[in-house]
Amino acid sequence: MEGAAPEQSGAGRDTASAAQRDSRAAFGTSCLSVTDNEPCRGRPEITELCRTGAPSMRRVGPSDGGGAGGGRRCAVGHGGARGRCDGRCGARGPARGELGTAGPAVDGSEGAAGAAVVAEEPPPLPLPGLRLVQQGAEAHVYRGLFLGRAAVAKLRVPKRYRHPALEERLSRRRMAQEARSLLRCRRAGIPAPVVYFVDYVTNSIFLEDIVDSITVQDHIYAVQKSGNDTSGLHKLAEKMGELLARMHDEDIIHGDLTTANLLLRPPTEKLDLVLIDFGLSFISGLPEDKGVDLYVLEKAFISTHPDTETMFQALLKTYAARSKKSGPVIKKLDEVRLRGRKRSMIG
Repeated sequence: MEGAAPEQSGAGRDTASAAQRDSRAAFGTSCLSVTDNEPCRGRPEITELCRTGAPSMRRVGPSDGGGAGGGRRCAVGHGGARGRCDGRCGARGPARGELGTAGPAVDGSEGAAGAAVVAEEPPPLPLPGLRLVQQGAEAHVYRGLFLGRAAVAKLRVPKRYRHPALEERLSRRRMAQEARSLLRCRRAGIPAPVVYFVDYVTNSIFLEDIVDSITVQDHIYAVQKSGNDTSGLHKLAEKMGELLARMHDEDIIHGDLTTANLLLRPPTEKLDLVLIDFGLSFISGLPEDKGVDLYVLEKAFISTHPDTETMFQALLKTYAARSKKSGPVIKKLDEVRLRGRKRSMIG
């Protein structure tokens, strides 16, 4: 029964304390909140200080189950109007319960250890000897050797908020589609990395490493910062328009067209472009999808490279001249622009 309990005599208090000690001995390392008669059963990975006797109870309102005037609960929602805590915070799992077995004292090092338990560990390397070079939203990119060749390993990072079955299905589908798009590009003569190996177990794909290359993004930054003649950027834009026209004529939608996903092989004066990062690509012949692809690139230019409007116009002009299906695509691009302006205006 919840509520104010009658005062106990000395013998009654001794009996209650003995019962609590027996309960702690039965459950292993228990935790106490502010008072010794209110053990907290908070989850050990969250309320790590609670197990060691530090004050971890807080005041909550009625929406949190604390009653009309608020109640006392542990940091994960136990106690309060839901009943007394049962002191089982050390029985949630042996790996995390061991953190609380050191005793009642706690210092900063133990707190750091508790934070390390909560932090998500990086995915294991698909091969030993790989070096992490970039972390993206969808994957981690490593550089190393694959069968004696310079390679880039792209390891997809699992999303913990998704159901495991859905996550596995999406990762496998996107990885397979990326490999298909790369192979389709290479068959059509579109420069793209060679696919060495696809590993469904670790959700990783091994690709050719374009050695000593730089991104178009970095190249534009360098030219603008140097203050030299920018006429070479217009030639670069024309090359980009020609490359994208060939890709769209093969009904390949990149899905993430940015200047960071275009590489320049050395020497940069040759303007030898390579398309990378087909992780969001798919196959479609619809002008709508191709128009959205170009719109994504246009927004990337606006947000990343100021004062490059003429550069993107040169890209579109070359795209329209080289693509066999450019008419409907450019028309759809204008429609997508209107939608984007309307969305920005309305909010």
